Order: sequence, then C-alpha cells, then structure tokens
Amino acid sequence: MKLVIDANIPAADTCFGHLGDILRRPGREISAQDVSDADALIVRSVTQVDAALLQKSPVRFVGSCTIGVDHVDLDFLDERGIGFASAPGCNAEAVVDYVLASLLTLAEQGGWSLFERTVGIVGAGNVGGRLMARLKALGVAVLVCDPPRAEREGAEGFVALDELIERCDVLCLHTPLVREGEHATRHLLNAERLAALAPNTVLINAGRGDCVDGQALDERLAARGDLEAVLDVWESEPAIDAGLFERVALGTPHIAGHSLDGKLRGTFMIQQALTQTLNLPEGPSFSSLCPAPALRAVHLQGALPVEDALRLCMRAVYDVRRDRQALKRECRQRGLAAGFDDCRTNYPLRREFATLEVQLSGDARSLEAVLSGAGFNARCIE
Repeated sequence: MKLVIDANIPAADTCFGHLGDILRRPGREISAQDVSDADALIVRSVTQVDAALLQKSPVRFVGSCTIGVDHVDLDFLDERGIGFASAPGCNAEAVVDYVLASLLTLAEQGGWSLFERTVGIVGAGNVGGRLMARLKALGVAVLVCDPPRAEREGAEGFVALDELIERCDVLCLHTPLVREGEHATRHLLNAERLAALAPNTVLINAGRGDCVDGQALDERLAARGDLEAVLDVWESEPAIDAGLFERVALGTPHIAGHSLDGKLRGTFMIQQALTQTLNLPEGPSFSSLCPAPALRAVHLQGALPVEDALRLCMRAVYDVRRDRQALKRECRQRGLAAGFDDCRTNYPLRREFATLEVQLSGDARSLEAVLSGAGFNARCIE
C-alpha cells in the first residue's frame, strides 16, 4: 500500500507507517504524478483535492487532518467512490486558546478589561461552542449567532447577525466557508456590516478568510482606524493583502489551530477513519503520540488581579505576539506569500492551555474557578 502524506502532518510515520510505504511531500506541491500509484492521500487545507489531482489515480481514501473541507471536491470523491474523512474539532481547543490570548493581549495593550466587554460569536460549532463555554465560565457576557442551528433547534439562545453587531463590542467569526445558498458565509462581513461596527470594536477572524471582505475591512481601517482587527485567516492566502496586513492590530499566518495537541489529534482521527474505511490494522493510541509538555506546571501563591493571572498562565504556554512578530519578520525578508508559508511550515511547537497545571496556594486559591474556566488545569494545593 502507498500513502501520499503532507510533509507537515506530525506523527505520520508513527500513525501510518505500519500500513505501507509513505511519500512525504509539501502540501502545495502534491501532484497528480505523486498520487498516480497511491492508495491513500492524507492532506491539510493547503492541498486542493479535485479531479485534476485524482482523475488518473487509484486512490481509495482521502483524509484531511483539518476541520474544513472547502479545499476538497466532495462531489468528485463521491462519484468515484473514494472514501473521505476530515477531523472536525481536532484543533478547536487551540483556536479558542488563540482567541483568548488575542483578547487578553489587546486588553492589556489598550487598557480595557475583557470582563467589561460583550462578545458576539458568529458560528457555534466545534470552535464557537467551546469559545462560548469558556467565556461564560469566565463570567464574560456572550451573544451567539448561528442561523442554521437556530433553524434546527429554535431561535431561543441565538440572535441575528445584525443585532449581534449592534449589541457587541467584540466580534468573533467561527463559521465554515459556504459560497452559495441561504446561509452563505462568503463576505458575511461585507462593506455594509463592517461600516456598522461601532468604534473600538474588536473583530477576530480565526475561521475562514473569505468570510470577511478584506478590501472593505482595509478601507474601513485606512479611513477611520477605529477598529482593532485580529486576522489569522485571509483572502487569497498565502498572497495576503499588504495594506491590510499593516493595519490590523494582530496578524498571524493561519496558525490559530496549530497546537501540537490539535495536530496530533487530527492525525489520529484520520488514522482511525482510514483503518475503518479500508478495514486495515489499527495504529498506536492517541495518548502514546503526545509528549509531555516542556513546562508542566506553574505555582501561584500571591494575590493577583484576575486578568494578570490569566495572562501570566497564558504566556507560560502561548504568546500570540510572537506569531505576529515572526510573520512580520519573514514577510520583510521573503515577501508576503513566501513569508506566510514559511511561518506555517516552520511553526514552533505549541501546547494547549489544558497541558499546563496551575498549582494555587495562599491568596491565589480564589483564582481556581476562573483559571479552570479559561482552560487551564488549575487546582488548589496545601
């Protein structure tokens, strides 16, 4: 059996090596020639999987170690009888970590408090649902817009997008990319809706780049400069808009979900789907794939303001400012597209909040609930 696998998928040899021969290739360079004699193709979102790639191949299974599927022609796979699986939810915790890290960083820089804001979440799926749960556990006011879920489950608990824009001063997008139909999300935030955002609104897009009209956002930022935009996803990646990149408060190279834990979870989910679809021997367990974190625990014992404690623990695990600085540096040296891809390809190991044990004693004991709510493994000790 031959498997063609994106070179940036971690633990691929461990998860798939027992099944046959593996060809590792950069995701953007996987070609029809590479898969001309392959049985399985394992990719990320940077590989376009369609008839042009697979028409003349014997591939029986395609797995995408990502949550989205807009890079895959599902109709073609179905017509050819090719099995398919993605990894929804694999990196959801990492994306929520990214959003909280961004909010706490902007709050520190701007001198405002997250606890005084109302956060609007657009899309309450794997990521948006987890973000909502963590924010509510922190005591932050949250409103949710998800029209497909509102149709299925009833309107209670959901608000329309325009109402959410009117009532919230933080807006987080976590929708899939849907190009057509009643619930299309391409340019969901168009020029009109971007103009309706109140001054000092924080806009975070860690979902799909095309859900925001990048040109309209750039024009709003250039003309008024009164929004704080955080973009991890962009239109036309990796050739992102230079002007918009310079104007956003935080710009990162589509790495919100790039925790080691999330990547390994995605690899493991596709391993399971492949072995089940083609009736193959199972591989190693998920727990065997995860190494111990470099920093296992921190100890807090003094009285700390809540947001200072959150930032301290957050930066023990992940500092979003480093990703912004790395992207700026690489783009200056290599150009926007090459720098963007280089940052993703050589992304440093990053763990999730849940891997950090926060030991609390003395006056810090009162922080247990809020740190646990934020996603850390917090516990009081004697």
